[in-house]
Amino acid sequence: MKNIILGPAHPFRGGIANFGESLCIAFNKNAIDSSIVTFTMQYPSFLFPGTTQFDSGSAPENIKIERMINSVNPLSWISTANQIRKEKPDYLIINYWMPFMAPALGTIARRVQKGTNTKIIAITHNVIPHEKRIGDKQLTNYFVKSCDGYITLAQSVLDDLKVYTSNPNSVFIPHPVYDIFGEKVSKFEAKQSLNLDHKYKYLLFFGIVRKYKGLDLLLEAFGQGDFKSKGVKLIVAGEFYEDESNYDEIIQKYELNDSVIFTKSFIESDKVKNYFCASDLIVQPYRTATQSGVTQIAYHFERPMLVTNVGGLAEIVAHNKVGYVCEPNPEDIKNSINDFFANSREEEFAKNTASEKHRFSWEAMVDGISELYKKL
Repeated sequence: MKNIILGPAHPFRGGIANFGESLCIAFNKNAIDSSIVTFTMQYPSFLFPGTTQFDSGSAPENIKIERMINSVNPLSWISTANQIRKEKPDYLIINYWMPFMAPALGTIARRVQKGTNTKIIAITHNVIPHEKRIGDKQLTNYFVKSCDGYITLAQSVLDDLKVYTSNPNSVFIPHPVYDIFGEKVSKFEAKQSLNLDHKYKYLLFFGIVRKYKGLDLLLEAFGQGDFKSKGVKLIVAGEFYEDESNYDEIIQKYELNDSVIFTKSFIESDKVKNYFCASDLIVQPYRTATQSGVTQIAYHFERPMLVTNVGGLAEIVAHNKVGYVCEPNPEDIKNSINDFFANSREEEFAKNTASEKHRFSWEAMVDGISELYKKL
């Protein structure tokens, strides 16, 4: 059995790249020949809000990654499809996450299908984008109609998919735990590596900062709860993809300058474990969501979580077992954080994450995709 995974991968950075590489490794471990085809250019620089699209670390070992696709050059779409056709994979897995990529990915899928036995399986990380634009529906429809089967990582995304297709070959498989960021280290060691004061407790907001991720809700909750007087600090570990002024205003309003620590940069893979292991509670105060890789990193490092009741987050985080599921407003977020510290729930929740994380394995993802392929 042979497949090719199409989507972001090294040298590109980010959650979808991490997912594709982890999936490729899992297939190869299960005796399925798998490789990755990725981009020569992912986003034109004028469309990318961050400092760089690239990972400065080394490529993952023992997987084949070929750079072929230029997202805005149709000639590269054709040449990529032709190269995949020569490889004759049993199925092509396409990671889909935003309408901008639909023309390239949909065209490649159609050309690979034509006159071959290769099946197209889409892993739809998002069907409805977090930040909507004119033309999104038409672009997503173009991509969806090019596929034979679909995997979603949240039930909510499977429901969204039904807007575009009635294809019965659509399966929800939970996002597996990320185990690519190293093993857990002690809280003492993690704090020391980040030069954090050991006398404080820490909340962690991890990942790029965009409006839909609700950092402003968390800052309001933190200020209203007066957690700075309770020996708690907030770490915001990620790069800003939007104007910082709104967040600065909240920090000034509640005088949080000494209580909120900003990295304002992308966190490289070898540093991720320190941020998670140094923190008492991982907070995802999102306004909208599908699933989240941050949740699965937290599971790997056995850290308690607070998520909002949006998208598929509540499907993954068991309320009052591994953390909290609350409404996306400052009051509810504040109350959950207060309960966590007032009732010393870290040990209880951490122990439960250790047992719960086994539900989210890469072997289950491989098996689920393999079973779907047999039906196509």
